[in-house]
Amino acid sequence: MLFAEAARLALIETICPTSAIVTGEGFPTLAGGSIFDSRAARGAELDASRAFTPTVAVYTVESSANLRGPLSDASDREARAVLDIVTELSVLEGDADTTPLAENDPLARLVLAALTSQVRYLIEHAPSGRSFFRRFVNLVERIETKTLVVPELGLRLQSQTTRVTVLCDDDDFNVPAGELPEPIRSLLVDLPANSYARQQLLILAAAFAPQSLPDLEVARFETNLGVSGEGLPQN
Repeated sequence: MLFAEAARLALIETICPTSAIVTGEGFPTLAGGSIFDSRAARGAELDASRAFTPTVAVYTVESSANLRGPLSDASDREARAVLDIVTELSVLEGDADTTPLAENDPLARLVLAALTSQVRYLIEHAPSGRSFFRRFVNLVERIETKTLVVPELGLRLQSQTTRVTVLCDDDDFNVPAGELPEPIRSLLVDLPANSYARQQLLILAAAFAPQSLPDLEVARFETNLGVSGEGLPQN
């Protein structure tokens, strides 16, 4: 579902604004620019001068579009997307990989909790002018957060996954030929010209080639008296 991919990209722009990337300041979370799309941080992307680097990775988990009711037509659907937001205090593992800080450190836990709460604030409560995410989704239906644990060792890693379920407008393919469906098309217009989310949507637009419907050449009609006929459509 394209709306689910767009929801993820809108969230990335919200928690890592292009304006902050350009100026190097004004990031709304402790992770700063360490926000990653559908992947974890790599070793070279961590701050070697710190004991750990706060990071955020955003993933699309699932999506659905269900009829609103038994009398609804195919265009009247409730679209739902589920996103996983992994907030983590990342450390280097080996030469290139990363892993969550594996210490039961109460101070580190507070930093992680603050990072997770900052992301939730941006999702639900930040001023709408700053939140592309809240412009794009209609409702945040559910938020649940779980900590990564190794119960056999009594270890709670410094990593949390926040699963966010949102309601969106369903993909609307009734658009001019060559255009992205709504609501992605409107999101593309709103995003900053040099934003990561916009560049990804442009890649999506290039890959998405909907099949054009053929021009109507013949129309057939039939009355309730059983009289039928054919003719060319009138201009």
